[in-house]
Parts: sequence; C-alpha cells; structure tokens
Amino acid sequence: MADGIVIKLPKDVVTYIFLTFPVKSLLRLKCVSRNLHTFIQSSAFINLHLNRTSIINEEFILFKRSLKEEPDRFRNIMSFLSSGHDNYDLHHVSPDLDVPYLTTTGACTSHRFMGPCHGLIVFTDGEETEVLFNPSTRNYRLLTPSPFDSPLGFHRSIDGIAFGFDSIGNDYKIVRIAELHGEPPFNCFSTREWRVEVFEMSIDSWREVENVDQQLRYVHWYPSADLFYKGASHWFGNENRVHVIVCFDMCTEIFRTFKMPSTCHYKDKNFYCLVVLNKCLTLICYPYLGYEIDPAIDFMEIWIMKEYGIYESWSKTYRIRPLAIESPLAIWKDHLLLLQSISGYLISYDLNSGEVKEFELNGWPDSLRVTVYKESLALIPNSKRPRA
Repeated sequence: MADGIVIKLPKDVVTYIFLTFPVKSLLRLKCVSRNLHTFIQSSAFINLHLNRTSIINEEFILFKRSLKEEPDRFRNIMSFLSSGHDNYDLHHVSPDLDVPYLTTTGACTSHRFMGPCHGLIVFTDGEETEVLFNPSTRNYRLLTPSPFDSPLGFHRSIDGIAFGFDSIGNDYKIVRIAELHGEPPFNCFSTREWRVEVFEMSIDSWREVENVDQQLRYVHWYPSADLFYKGASHWFGNENRVHVIVCFDMCTEIFRTFKMPSTCHYKDKNFYCLVVLNKCLTLICYPYLGYEIDPAIDFMEIWIMKEYGIYESWSKTYRIRPLAIESPLAIWKDHLLLLQSISGYLISYDLNSGEVKEFELNGWPDSLRVTVYKESLALIPNSKRPRA
C-alpha cells in the first residue's frame, strides 16, 4: 500500500517530503517496506538529509554526566535534550542511556566528547577506549584500540585527541597526539618524543604519521578544547612560552599553528576553550579557580577570529564578569554559553542579556560534557576485522 502511493509520486517530490521528516519518523518508515528501507538508507538520501537547510531550533543537546554510586564507582549517563521554540528550558526528547565502555571510576572526569562530524560523535576516556556514536539513531560501535605502546623506559600519555572527516579521502579519522617521556628506573625525564596516531575508519586500522616530531609543540588539554573546524582538528599548545592553537589538517595530515590574542600568555591565570560562534572560530578565556580571583580584573573573555587563520582578525567580542564555573562546555543557539558550575550543575549564560540560568541537571563536579548536534542518518561503518 505504502509502496503504491510512493510509486505514483515523482521521486524528487518524495525526496523533498521525506527531507522534512525527523529522524525518528524516517527510522519508522524504514520498517514499512523494503523499497523505503533502501531509499532512506541510501548514501544519496543520507547526504541530502545531512546537508538540508536547517534552522537553529533543530539543534539538540547530548549531555553526559557521571553520578557517584560507590566510593570510587560512577554511573555515566547520556541525556538527549531540546527546548521549545519560544523558550530555553531544556526537556528530554528520549530516555536517558548509560554510556557504554567508558571508565566508571573517578577517571570519569577525563572523558571527552568529540564532534559532531556529519552528526556522528566519538566519546573516549582519553586513553584506550573510543566509541563512535550517532545520537539520532542511537547506534554505536566500539572502535579498534590503538596497537601502539611505550618503549622500555618510557611512559606514553595522550595529550590531544580529535575526530574529524577527510573530505579528499572520504573517510572519518581519529587523531591522537602521544607524548613519550622517560620514567623510572631510567629517570631520563628530559627525553621527550611526540608521536601522532591516525585511525582510518574505512580500513579499521591505526598507523603512525611519520616525521612529525619537529612540527609539534607542547599540547595542553582542557575540557571542551578539542575542536574540528574547517577540515582541521584544533588543540591548545605552547611554542617558546607563547600560547598557540595547534591545527592538524585531516586531508594533508600537516600541522600548523595560530597565535592566540596578545592578552593570552603563559603566566596568566586562565584556562581556554574553543567553540564555533557565528560560524567563526571562537576562543573563550576564563579564570582558573585554583587561583584567587579578583572580580575587578579577572573577567571571562570571548574572542572571535573573524577571518580563519588571520591573527589580526581576532576581536574581543564579550567580556563577562567572573562566574563560579569549572569550564565552558558549548555554544547553543549562537548566544547561549553552556557551562558546568563548580557544584556540578549545568548552567547557561545569555550573551545577549547577561542572564544566568541553572538547570536541574547535575553530576559529579567536572564530569559534565555537552555536544550540540543536529539530526543525522549517518551510518556507523562496520568493522572490517574478522571476529575472533
């Protein structure tokens, strides 16, 4: 019956109609008939759905928090949130899910959410576990762990990690910046090497990028600091005691650096966050609560790079009074800054009005993570490796 109705309509009309449907409805339609299943799951329709003209109200929030259950055991929970068209109150759009595979100890504060990229997200514990997840379809896959280990006498730490898309190779990639440094009993702490590991989704395999040691500078990790933008992954780094933004192009696999605004220097009391605001690379500088904060001078500053990669285009757009926060998390609806408070609550700051709002969403302090995404039918690539 459904097939008969669809057949009578021109294909472009059917496509246009289906592009207006939410993902939840399209997933139900896949069960109606084989023809609809094939059509909705085709790469052509998935790409059209992903690139359709969208509005800001179509954005959703993936919110992760960790709840303490035992002295050193936590439950990690994902919530799927949205708001009404006329207000900014958050409500659940579907039941909560437990986060699969990630650590459930106090290390939950090191969890990272990367993306979205084509509607897909990678969450990781920052060391060995990466999970690819589509929050719209709820499909996920545990990715093959990195095979690289530390040579004898060295400790390997992951300082930077990112998820993005290689538009030339038409492939998703995960990039990890690993630092090797000496440890006891050899005590060669001055010895330091950098390694870059790349996971290619299409072949389900890791490899190391050659000849990168001289390109890299020290990479810092802050919450919400790993950003994929303009085809490149971005982290914070230090070059000759000067703060820089380190970029890794997913296509060419070449590193480059951008200078941060002149007010950012290695002796300041600030932490940093990267977001996209008004489609521009945006830097948030916020006071570190480990120091005594002077409300008269220790403001949160938001700098927008109006021309990507051009140092002179940095513009200080907002100066915000100090807030009792652990870190910024995301920009939502292009004017709401989402943050985690020091008490573990999700709060928002309206860049237009200056209003601060606390939501009834909380978790263990410093365990909150937020990703803003739009619905996507993007498929989770299957593993190419045979099962044991």
